[in-house]
Amino acid sequence: MSGNNALAGKSAFVTGGAGGIGSHSARLLARDGAAVLIMGRRKDALEKSKAWILETVPNAKVEIFAGDAVDEKDVRAGLDKAHSMQNRLDIIVPTVGGGGFKPLLMLDADQFRNELNVNIISAFLAVRYGAPLLNGGSIVCISSTAATLPFAYLPAYHTSKGGLENFVRAAAEELGQAGIRVNAVRPGLTRSDGTGGMIENPDILKRFIAEFPLGRAGEPDDIAEAVRYLAGPESSWVTGQSFAVDGGNEIRKNPDLSDMIAAMFGQDTLDTLRRGKSPV
Repeated sequence: MSGNNALAGKSAFVTGGAGGIGSHSARLLARDGAAVLIMGRRKDALEKSKAWILETVPNAKVEIFAGDAVDEKDVRAGLDKAHSMQNRLDIIVPTVGGGGFKPLLMLDADQFRNELNVNIISAFLAVRYGAPLLNGGSIVCISSTAATLPFAYLPAYHTSKGGLENFVRAAAEELGQAGIRVNAVRPGLTRSDGTGGMIENPDILKRFIAEFPLGRAGEPDDIAEAVRYLAGPESSWVTGQSFAVDGGNEIRKNPDLSDMIAAMFGQDTLDTLRRGKSPV
């Protein structure tokens, strides 16, 4: 895969840089000429991602920074290091996020709050402390089809991704006057560490694919290509948007995974939940 050098001279900051979407997004940014700093909690995983990027983009400028995307000090330090690579910052891609299946009536406040932290606060910190370092430029967040499509037993994830998309619109409104664009990519089921359990289960994967007109699950590069478009000059008149990259899932629906919940928590628990009662 050869680049077009459209990002030459620019610098990018990518959180979740050891993850599938983060590392693949960083690779495409580096391929097209950007100097990229990838941030994540595990230095060993970041080193592997850096080595992989350099294998496929030999002349890439890639640095790593070990830090937590929901820790204000770590995010500020990572942003400063990204800026120092070329004395500028042009692109911010906060990819950190995630959630797990757990029924609403089984969640406590701390569990719910944790998913808001991971999915919204991680992006907020990158934008809050990254925007002042930008001279124009682009911020690309990672949402999910769960922001818009109903999906039982994912209430905290639904809420946080919906909130993230509203944050994107709010940030785009305020930062547009500074020439900063803020958008999001909304993936469908995409292969990653967090989705491995579903993609590797043939029965569950079959149910998802039945709701995808294009007939397959997503790969990290599917999302990374959209990130690259929103990060670069090709999208210079695009802001405040969230683009679904989901194999067409949003024109259908999500699969019913009630039996998976029964297997996780017990059929009696599921029956109790269906009566609107709390099993805990």
